[in-house]
Amino acid sequence: MKPYKDLTKEKLLALKKDLEAEYKEAQGKGLKLDMSRGKPGISQLDLSLPMLNILTSEDKMTASDGQDIRNYGVLDGIPEAKQLMAEMMDTTPDHVVVFGNASLSIMYDTVSRAMLKGLLGETPWCKLDNVKFLCPVPGYDRHFAITESLGIEMINIPLNDDGPDMDEVEKYVNTDQAVKGIWCVPKYANPTGISYSDEVVRRMANLKPAAKDFRIYWDNAYAIHHLYVDKKDEILDIISECEKAGNPDMVFEFASTSKVSFSGAGVAAMATSKANIEDLKKTMTIQTIGYDKINQLRHVKFFNNKEGLDAHMMRHAALMRPKFEAVLDVLNKELGGLEIGSWIRPHGGYFISFNALEGCAKAIVEKCKEAGVVMTAAGATYPYGKDPMDSNIRIAPSFPTPEEMREAAELFVLCVKLVSIDKLLEQM
Repeated sequence: MKPYKDLTKEKLLALKKDLEAEYKEAQGKGLKLDMSRGKPGISQLDLSLPMLNILTSEDKMTASDGQDIRNYGVLDGIPEAKQLMAEMMDTTPDHVVVFGNASLSIMYDTVSRAMLKGLLGETPWCKLDNVKFLCPVPGYDRHFAITESLGIEMINIPLNDDGPDMDEVEKYVNTDQAVKGIWCVPKYANPTGISYSDEVVRRMANLKPAAKDFRIYWDNAYAIHHLYVDKKDEILDIISECEKAGNPDMVFEFASTSKVSFSGAGVAAMATSKANIEDLKKTMTIQTIGYDKINQLRHVKFFNNKEGLDAHMMRHAALMRPKFEAVLDVLNKELGGLEIGSWIRPHGGYFISFNALEGCAKAIVEKCKEAGVVMTAAGATYPYGKDPMDSNIRIAPSFPTPEEMREAAELFVLCVKLVSIDKLLEQM
């Protein structure tokens, strides 16, 4: 079929009539499908069930350094857990602190700590007139929720196919002392699925911030979440790149096993400089007497090392790949050539990012909801929930079955077509 923009008004109206009949039929199916969040499917969670048998009352409950893991202490994580998380993040154990079950908690605490206490002796942000964060968009809604909740001004930065627009990043960071941070999901980004190029990572590491307490908040959530054995994106290690650039303290890197083992019962970690670690420990000692070391040891014994993690993630990929491909096949078949939407085929991660015609995202999401398919709220991938183009929609294929994903995708493209026709007719 021709691009919709090339069709006459009469042809668009005729097409709309046929599509409305299809939509009414779809509404009658009573669908109840949720594509709103990147939630692991049941079969993915089942992969880690044997972990629950890995430690028993018969086992010796000591870490490799002799610490009793049942008791208080070991603020920064048992040595073998630090090693495992370091391998996941492609760094070394001396850079790593192992926390509790979720990286989101670490990110919130890290930004809050800067707000209340300051970083490495700098003025606490709460005492400043204005604090700003750069937000590559589209991006992760929970990042934006953290900074918004703390009253931090957020600035949109375009996210290109190779990472954030570094000309824009450098312009803000190198000239404005109020710019204190940038949110980054560097690998299989949420929601676009792109990975940062070597040039972008190096330029990021070589920033010359006007603010001494500027930090890169490097959320490497999908570091090992590949979809294909032969198409694995690789990125440079931001920790070592910052060290080479003479900016060792400029980055906080986060990762967890939340989508590797059990959501809500995984292990999370931060990688950063020695100076940053000593600084954050000052408040960690007030906040906790130690995190769950039994869970740390359980994970180490189950995965053993990076090779064990990678093998486990390929089992995840075998379950995730058909869901992604079901969506992408429907998008290509039904929308290819119509010029009413664009998307990227990611090599990993948890999302597919769809860009509709300008001004159509909210209407598409609402139309899907009215027929039983729940999507991420339109605008959620932008700070303050405001997509200036009302265009971006995040698709989360992980939780439904491949069959359900195909059914949901078919309804989605139907809604895209209907809303796009209305927009084009409005413009005529």
